[in-house]
Amino acid sequence: MRKEIEVSQRQGVKAIAAAVLITLFSLTNGQAQDVKGQSVTASETVTATVTKINQKTREVTIKTEDGQEHSFIAGDHVKNLAQVNVGDKITAVYTEEVAYEVLAHSKASGVQTTEAAARAKPGETPAAAMAKQVVVTVEVVAIDPAIPSVTFKGPEGNTKTIKVKDPKKLNGVKVGDMVDITYTESLAIKVDKAPK
Repeated sequence: MRKEIEVSQRQGVKAIAAAVLITLFSLTNGQAQDVKGQSVTASETVTATVTKINQKTREVTIKTEDGQEHSFIAGDHVKNLAQVNVGDKITAVYTEEVAYEVLAHSKASGVQTTEAAARAKPGETPAAAMAKQVVVTVEVVAIDPAIPSVTFKGPEGNTKTIKVKDPKKLNGVKVGDMVDITYTESLAIKVDKAPK
């Protein structure tokens, strides 16, 4: 269910998400990795309007474009709630990406997880972004070109069989190959002031 938003809102949210992803990928601890190989990306954008806000109790009510209202308590991590008013637009963009690359590893490695987050400075219009990346190396233990599917074995011995959308992607892949799988997800939230 994809909600349409104005181009300026989309660019602002994407800029926040991009800043977090740049932070994630530029970490020097050796965990975060640039996405390599083939990848699939999906993104969903939701826009809602603030219909009620109680600054004392921190209760916020929003209405989505399909007319549904939702109420929630903005926790202490929401530092700029005082900047939010009735009529303001809240935009949230959730993005997932799965990438894989066949590599010449000798064995399956453990799971590496990296997280990053950013938010607006005190006094600014509220905005935040979070990203998480998980990298795991798995071994190809079976290939079934008739389905087509491939079965992987993870570093702890667990197996998972997945269907392959494009059978051509199996060309050159053989049992015993090691595959790096990178899963990245991000969420960016932005508030735009109501037009005057």
